Amino acid sequence: MRAVEITSFGGPQVLALGQRPMPQPGVGELLIRVAASGINRPDVLQRMGHYAPPPGASDLPGLEVAGGVESGDAAALAEAGLQVGDRVCALVAGGGYAEWCVAPVAQCLPVPEGLSDVEAASLPETFFTVWSNVFDRGRLQAGETLLVQGGTSGIGVTAIQLARALGAVVIATAGSDDKCAACLALGAHHAVNYKSQDFVAEARRITEGRGVDVVLDMVAGDYVAREVECLAEDGRLVIIAVQGGVKSDFNAGLVLRRRLTITGSTLRPRPVGFKGAIARALREQVWPLLAVGKVRPVIHSTFAAADASQAHALMESNQHIGKIVLTW
Repeated sequence: MRAVEITSFGGPQVLALGQRPMPQPGVGELLIRVAASGINRPDVLQRMGHYAPPPGASDLPGLEVAGGVESGDAAALAEAGLQVGDRVCALVAGGGYAEWCVAPVAQCLPVPEGLSDVEAASLPETFFTVWSNVFDRGRLQAGETLLVQGGTSGIGVTAIQLARALGAVVIATAGSDDKCAACLALGAHHAVNYKSQDFVAEARRITEGRGVDVVLDMVAGDYVAREVECLAEDGRLVIIAVQGGVKSDFNAGLVLRRRLTITGSTLRPRPVGFKGAIARALREQVWPLLAVGKVRPVIHSTFAAADASQAHALMESNQHIGKIVLTW
């Protein structure tokens, strides 16, 4: 099969089409004939040598795919209500940039009615991540306020829409007025240009001094101290990436006085059972929202698999709004 390989660690140019043996599904797994592969920031980190795949995972990049079920563990397929020929999207720990991909059946979901394979391939990584971190770890409830850092990223557009659809007030940050407008169009109640406005001051102004209940942070570094300042009593800060650095200096006194929670997680190395539980929650609570268009995929660009290097260059430019997808 054709696959996009990381020929050496470095810039986007190190990605190249190569030939690999077709993977074979094992117990609890199925084989997908891939039509489209989503691109995510961890793929860029892996390409640069900063994010090794977990033990046992493919060394090929790619954490989400969509396509048709070719074969698999018959008992696991039956238990999941799936069969050969069904269109599915899947979260995988690696191997998504290929014409064929093995995935745990528990981490597969049917393609929502009315969605293309490209749209479906853009769903798993961000929807699993947002559900696990905003709603499970962050415990966001209807009526609470969520601050989303980087509202036009793949994670951001998903968090805005899900939080809005489930009854939360959403404040999103972005790096330009055009991107702020995009956040508002996606459902954010408020958008803050972090290059010209202080998101702490704006968050407190918007909440009339109360502060926000949950922050979804992909930056870390010196953002943590500022996010602690804008949290309400019993607020929760959830860190899912460290683009701004791994070290933070914050006011621990505020954490004590306001009873704050600072937490975080990475999804890729978690066991299949954990991810399967997220998949079940998504199918029950989020897939119906996709089916009726209350939440929708946001696709910025698609690239042929042979042009994966161009797709990565676009992601690193931060000029995109929503997801970037490879097609096979």
